[in-house]
Amino acid sequence: MSDERRVAEHYHHGDLLHAIETAFRQSGKALSDMRIEDLADIDEFHIGGRQATDQVLGQRMLSEQDHLLDIGCGLGGACRYMADRYRCRVTGIDLTQTYIDTGNILCSWVSLAQQVELVAGSALAMPFEAARFSGAYMLHVGMNIEDKAQLCAEVHRVLTPGARFTLYDVMQEKPGALLYPVPWATDASTSFVSSREDYIKHLEHAGFEISFVKNHAHFAMDYFQSEKKRVKAMGGRGLLGLHTLMQEEYPVKVRNMMQGLQHGFIAPVEINAIKVK
Repeated sequence: MSDERRVAEHYHHGDLLHAIETAFRQSGKALSDMRIEDLADIDEFHIGGRQATDQVLGQRMLSEQDHLLDIGCGLGGACRYMADRYRCRVTGIDLTQTYIDTGNILCSWVSLAQQVELVAGSALAMPFEAARFSGAYMLHVGMNIEDKAQLCAEVHRVLTPGARFTLYDVMQEKPGALLYPVPWATDASTSFVSSREDYIKHLEHAGFEISFVKNHAHFAMDYFQSEKKRVKAMGGRGLLGLHTLMQEEYPVKVRNMMQGLQHGFIAPVEINAIKVK
């Protein structure tokens, strides 16, 4: 079985749309009243959730003419956020067919199907013509991609000159072994956590210039502390959340990831790069 197929199976959920719809109805709301804010807790499968998306992507200067690419889009939460905020077009690509099918339906439920398109496919061989997108981003995806040289080359190919590529990935900050499972992998066979130096090397080789790099470790720890307090105040997790995606393994996956963060082995790191050649 290929790495990409194992990755897709790791994220597969047998009845994801039904789980989301059932939880939403149990909250007492009608589907016709759904807004992207209602999906925030499940929609963005990365450390910091919607808050991180806003920090990493929310300061861009975009317009309705922009067409962004979300690499490893999952359910398309960041796609919908960006499309709603900037009225731009966003295309997302992801290996997991369940996420794509569910995400496209969610787009229709929140009236964003005309601006957001989610497609199934590989980030290493994307079904898009050259220079199609005016910007791209990737939120907690590179940990599942071993061939980062090909990844950077493909992103470079589909971007217009001068376009920005923003990565926000879990990266290796110092030597240390992770415990599995973690949110992005059941075991080490599909976990390809790399250092920022490795990312930068492949980005520069592909034709990008690095504009800045930021370690978000302190933000991550503060976020998890605030989430712990929020859940306690609510008397438990809400009807919708990342536990809906990860199901019964949610506690152990998060606990193992937190251990790596606390020991400083890993951290969420942001890299911004510009296509210069």
